[in-house]
Amino acid sequence: MGVFELAVLIIGIALVFDFINGFHDAANSIATVVATRVLSPGQAVLWAAFFNFVAAFLFGTAVARTVGSGFVNLNLVTPYVIMAGLAGAILWDLTTWWLALPTSSSHALIGGYAGAAIARAGIVRGFTHSFEGLIAGQWSLTIVFIFAAPLIGMISAYALMIAVYWLFRRATPSKMDFYFRKLQLLSAASFSLSHGSNDAQKTMGIITGVLVASGFQKDFKVPVWVILAAGTAIGLGTLSGGWRIVRTMGTRLTRLKPRSGFCAETGAAGAVLLATSLGLPVSTTHAIAGAIAGVGSIQRLKAVRWGIATNIMWAWVLTIPMAALIAWMAFCLLHLAIGA
Repeated sequence: MGVFELAVLIIGIALVFDFINGFHDAANSIATVVATRVLSPGQAVLWAAFFNFVAAFLFGTAVARTVGSGFVNLNLVTPYVIMAGLAGAILWDLTTWWLALPTSSSHALIGGYAGAAIARAGIVRGFTHSFEGLIAGQWSLTIVFIFAAPLIGMISAYALMIAVYWLFRRATPSKMDFYFRKLQLLSAASFSLSHGSNDAQKTMGIITGVLVASGFQKDFKVPVWVILAAGTAIGLGTLSGGWRIVRTMGTRLTRLKPRSGFCAETGAAGAVLLATSLGLPVSTTHAIAGAIAGVGSIQRLKAVRWGIATNIMWAWVLTIPMAALIAWMAFCLLHLAIGA
């Protein structure tokens, strides 16, 4: 297979990952607005898909650069490394989707990319030098945000709920919900924008990495057609809907009403947009799950099903190492099969 054909194949796989990211993480954008019955499932995915697509053109490409060049040693990156990394991310995403666990596609991609780079470093430089496939880069901040994003989402949503109850302290619950059913359209749009701003850029970074590794570009600059393709793929993925995870996020973790759905989406959007402004790939899943737990615990801690939350936390912790392991095995198989 020629360099051009291989690059086209890997770009196609990257866009498949972006599509899977869209339907896997559709729950992030629509679970709350569906759970509160502000929008039907069909209306919700259309609403989210539109703002996911638009976001790809509004927030720059700092996250794309971080994903493409901030985690692995680019001297060891080849198209096959990127292919194996995508395989690790896709397989882990599909596994957690089947288990109805809302995990992070972002961390699956980072873990897969790292695992494949570790495998190549071990093959080229010797097993004891495997971790030379990684660079310090953004690892520390990214790992911090695994825990910071849900905490920021939780605290923000909790504070917003307190403010809402104080501002509407003389209003009846039905009157509050009348207003917040309308406001939740705005909060759902803002969270979908934050989702598209961060998640679509990860695929942009991988595709640009393919172009650099294949020799089609000398510097790491995201082309306009890559922005368009990544935004379209994640939007179409959201349209397909990730209904298994929607149920976990929207109804099993805690019960939501329009006012709590508004606070959860707004709090989570703030956490994700903060990370995007810092150029950090962050999990929208972590942010919205933390925010939902925050609004659920405003009245009593038992309102949150902490057993389900614990299962979700374990899935978060395992995402990077499991995606890395799958990608490591995928690259080793490619090496054995075709000498990658």
